[in-house]
Amino acid sequence: MTVSLHEDAALVLKEWPAPAPDQEQLRLAYLDHLAAHPDGMWKPCGDGHITASALVVDPSRGRVLLTLHKKLRMWLQMGGHCEPEDATLADAALREAREESGIARGLTLLPGGPVRLDRHHTPCAWHLDVQYAALAPEGATEAISDESLDLRWFPYDEVPDVADESVVRLVERTRALL
Repeated sequence: MTVSLHEDAALVLKEWPAPAPDQEQLRLAYLDHLAAHPDGMWKPCGDGHITASALVVDPSRGRVLLTLHKKLRMWLQMGGHCEPEDATLADAALREAREESGIARGLTLLPGGPVRLDRHHTPCAWHLDVQYAALAPEGATEAISDESLDLRWFPYDEVPDVADESVVRLVERTRALL
């Protein structure tokens, strides 16, 4: 039996072991959002929507790939809106990672499901972001996308100098899981 993306997201969030009390509160809020909004996965949902992102990591070289977002002008992980062709939330995160990093082959999600949750307001709506980590293959070559002003590898310890706290927390949690 095939489940919808909405059902998959609810299942992922129900089964996800939140690593901290603030993450547990977000997990429950995301589940409440999905229960109240059949359209809660999609951009037109007026009360916000679930998004999927992935921090591209090269653990062998101790670095992460960040994109300088064209609209927000911030260094962020790869990510964005779910699309109808995404079968699962993990698929959406991996698709976004491939599209925005330009790494077409070999990206794999860190096993174990999402790494963190982050709720933030954009100029258009609330994003209820489900954040994964994607492992870059050996010798991966990135390529800038139309959604970015720049794309750059940063050593773990340089991320706090260029990114906001949400990205710093995502890097910290990812490193703890590696």
